[in-house]
Amino acid sequence: MAIRTELSLRLPNSPGALGRACRILGDERVNVIALTVERGGTLRMVVDNPLRAAGALAEHGHVVEQRSVLFLEVPNGPGALGRAAGLLAAADVNIEYAYASAIESQPLAAVVVGAEDAERAATAAGV
Repeated sequence: MAIRTELSLRLPNSPGALGRACRILGDERVNVIALTVERGGTLRMVVDNPLRAAGALAEHGHVVEQRSVLFLEVPNGPGALGRAAGLLAAADVNIEYAYASAIESQPLAAVVVGAEDAERAATAAGV
């Protein structure tokens, strides 16, 4: 699926904050697919069950925002991210932020792209 729901919330700047949030999700059997934590404490993540995750985090006092993002699986090799970004640029899609991960021995990498219009970004990326 090319369009996924991203959850974002603020974490306190303290040891264990990310671990606590992840344990809440683990206790609810929610799998984290991708995440990034920004310097200011903003946690952005894509999970397998965003509705359950948002509810569980909210029950523990977190204010959770939801947003549609582009979720790409690209070849895990040189130039793949550049080609994907080039497709978006050619369609005049501005990338507001992105985060990615790959396992060196695996053929695909996962890329999460935040853009103003996720649907348009998905069309531009050909997914």
